[in-house]
Amino acid sequence: MLSPSLFYVLSSILLFRGVFSAPTCELSLAARSAGSSSGPPLSKRAIPAAPRFVIYSDKFVPGLTGPPPVSEVKGYNVFALSFLLISGPADKAVEWTQLSAADRSSVKSQYADAGVSLIVSAFGSTDAPTSIGADPTSTANTMAAWVKQFDLDGIDVDYEDFNAIDASDGKAEAWIAAFTRQLRTQLPKGQFILSHAPVAPWFTVNKKFSAGAYLQVDKTVGDLIDWYNVQFYNQGATEYTTCDGLLNTAGGDWPGSSLFEIAASGIDLNKLVIGKPGLSAGDANNGFIDPTTLAGCIQQAKAKGWDAGVMVWEFPDATSSWIQTVRSQAFPE
Repeated sequence: MLSPSLFYVLSSILLFRGVFSAPTCELSLAARSAGSSSGPPLSKRAIPAAPRFVIYSDKFVPGLTGPPPVSEVKGYNVFALSFLLISGPADKAVEWTQLSAADRSSVKSQYADAGVSLIVSAFGSTDAPTSIGADPTSTANTMAAWVKQFDLDGIDVDYEDFNAIDASDGKAEAWIAAFTRQLRTQLPKGQFILSHAPVAPWFTVNKKFSAGAYLQVDKTVGDLIDWYNVQFYNQGATEYTTCDGLLNTAGGDWPGSSLFEIAASGIDLNKLVIGKPGLSAGDANNGFIDPTTLAGCIQQAKAKGWDAGVMVWEFPDATSSWIQTVRSQAFPE
């Protein structure tokens, strides 16, 4: 895992980067997936309708293995264990495997009873699957088998292979599309969640992304993706820090990447979940909006016809109180 200090240095050098990260892991994903077809029967899965309130969990929490008690994430309806890497599960994903089958079943039932889906997030900033030549079909098959083996509700694709996207040769877009198609073959729509977590600028018409980035991904396989957890942060010191910049007119280095500008580019507005860091320091370099102000932004977006939901990076920096504040004006419980 990138240490916080190294992460901040890299992020300051590389203007355009996501925040999700994960360590390498010695566990073999293939070994974890072996025999998955004969694993325990899957529990009933919950596929939340909009609005989706998504929280990621990657950080080590002393005394906690796997997800927290569901009372600590009241107000969310999706909890993403992070991350499932090409090398195997790491951090909260590997903690999930360390629980006994009985404990996993108990946690899963408690979350389901509270209306919270448990998913795994794949890749993060550690993996660069296109650049290293990973096969999209076999990678999708292995990861889907892991989801089924460990009885999760689906998978989030946090693809952060920036070099591949920046190359603008179409290989990244083709890789993501092939990976997504094969995931859907193994994890059928309506039965499993399949979300993606692109950074906001990847939805813009920009010469830097002449192969289309996520505009092309959406055109190719958007019908297979349930929603996008859009990272509206870590893209510059002033980007997405006001309601207007977040919702209406993104300036700075990434014009055209605000919520409604992305929708105007042809992306379904109600698949665009607004992603934000939970803390002003530590969860992202920039893009933070305090929860009370963000609640007003969410209300403005809802008044204009949006109801996709909100994502936050990450637990335990954002808990129940964070989301209850953020949704208080537009989506009070």
